[in-house]
Amino acid sequence: MDSYLGSIKKQFLYYKMLGEKAMEQLQEEQLFWQYSEESNSIAILVNHIAGNMLSRFTDFLTADGEKPWRNRDAEFTNPFQNKEELMIHWNKGWDCLMNALNQLTQADLEKIIYIRNDGHTVTEAINRQLAHYPYHIGQLVFIAKMLKNEDWHTLSIARNKSEDYNNQKFSQEKNRRHYTDDL
Repeated sequence: MDSYLGSIKKQFLYYKMLGEKAMEQLQEEQLFWQYSEESNSIAILVNHIAGNMLSRFTDFLTADGEKPWRNRDAEFTNPFQNKEELMIHWNKGWDCLMNALNQLTQADLEKIIYIRNDGHTVTEAINRQLAHYPYHIGQLVFIAKMLKNEDWHTLSIARNKSEDYNNQKFSQEKNRRHYTDDL
């Protein structure tokens, strides 16, 4: 199970990197662009992701993951004046998540914690968030890709480059490694 903790940390950091590489490609005003009133901007997605992280991972093992101080509805508004404020909040959420994960031991993984009074093992709660954050980061990346259009720099294997990528991977010795180790 130690490999589980190491793997999920790498997995979360991979999605953090994807979000950041997408946001780095944009002009500041593009972070606040919304397709419509009903859609989310990147700023709103950042506000929600970080808000969820702060609620879920503050006192992770001892308090319900839906904190009384959380205002989830307000997470779907934009409180940021600029990119600097947005990135500070983004990093605050990620720091809370990673600090909580770094304190876990193998023995913690089967403990029961609660989210809105629903019991989860620690493993289940982590997996829940490992599905939730990439869902929204995928939205963030999609918005950035739409805004950049032909100027978009891919975050994965470029079109028509799969064969090159596979040749490079298969030229390496077989070895146990996480797929994000090459990034």
